[in-house]
Amino acid sequence: MPSTFSLILRDNRIRIPTVTLVALAFTYASTAPYQSIIGINELGLSNGSYSALVFFSAIVNVTTSLTLGIWSDRLKERRPLVLGLCVAGMLGFGSIAIFHSAVVFIFSTLLLVPMSNSTYSLLFASLRARTNQMDRGQGAAITATVRALFSGSWAMAPGLIGLYLVSSPSMTPAYGIAALASCTCFCLYFFFAPRNGAAGPAPDHAGFFASLKRIFVPHVLSRVIVMAMLFGLQRLNSMLLPLIITHAAGGTVVDVGFIAGLTALLEMPFMMMWGFAQRRFRSAHVLAFGALIYCVYLLLLGFASAPWHIYALLLVNACGAAAILSVPITYLQDLIADRPGLGTSLISLNTFIGVGISAGLFAFGTAITDYSGTAFVGAAAGLASIGVLLYLESSRRQARQLA
Repeated sequence: MPSTFSLILRDNRIRIPTVTLVALAFTYASTAPYQSIIGINELGLSNGSYSALVFFSAIVNVTTSLTLGIWSDRLKERRPLVLGLCVAGMLGFGSIAIFHSAVVFIFSTLLLVPMSNSTYSLLFASLRARTNQMDRGQGAAITATVRALFSGSWAMAPGLIGLYLVSSPSMTPAYGIAALASCTCFCLYFFFAPRNGAAGPAPDHAGFFASLKRIFVPHVLSRVIVMAMLFGLQRLNSMLLPLIITHAAGGTVVDVGFIAGLTALLEMPFMMMWGFAQRRFRSAHVLAFGALIYCVYLLLLGFASAPWHIYALLLVNACGAAAILSVPITYLQDLIADRPGLGTSLISLNTFIGVGISAGLFAFGTAITDYSGTAFVGAAAGLASIGVLLYLESSRRQARQLA
């Protein structure tokens, strides 16, 4: 059987979306660490205004992803949509870099940037349209490998950009780099992406609301919520880890940055490992095992009292996080397998719900205990989520549903 990398390299319909996703990672990684600094410190937005901006931006992102996902299934090819979203990225990121204005920042962050972020789900939809023609395990391995490459690009970008901007009085040039990354994505798809032509898949003519209803079928919606609960664990850790490092463990912000970078790098091989596992086992069982590892990590994180404790957990953290970040892509796509665009748009819905769940867990945990105790709360929520996932996917329940 050909290796996953050889399949990616030799198939243009997989290679170009993959390379584009690697370039797209720079738009996220070059701006996400600095967005709050620019909005609050440099442009003078209040904490409340910035929080509202982030919330409504997330709504625009999930709405755009769902709408374009449904629309893309009705088109002969997704290439024009990808090009349009790349243009939105160039305009959104570029305008923030050029015009040091709160109004421009709000407009771009609220509309153009979240539209650009929808490129992620659209590119994975293109990959799914191609891997639908392959063996299920092989397709899952390709998806996991591509997600690992995306993570690798993300891991490199913040460090490189941080070195570039180390003496800069403003962080806005990072948005100029994101605009160049969007331009690179545009050029890759404009010059190299193959057109479907007569050989392309037949477009789906189902209506918009008929397509949207498929998300709210109990079989689909219940699993999306479970995936969001598991994703929320990873987001909860991203909030807790810096606080535990600098409080309970007595570390510094240097430790925070170093651990974040190392974790992202270590996630790459683990994502490929989980992708290989999906060739042999069901995605739900692979995810349950990976999530269990992450729950163990959260439990141990709650006991951390020195920086070396956090470093000792790096492999456990990366292993569990890799499963939570990569396996649900295939799992969610499988829920609506015949509609690559709609199925992949569930990723954005999963992210949106997961962020809300993580915020709720953080608020609940910190209200009854400290940051370390909140890690225990997250571990308990994770174990409950795994139980629900296994219950939904049990053979007996599947048989009852089919009956």
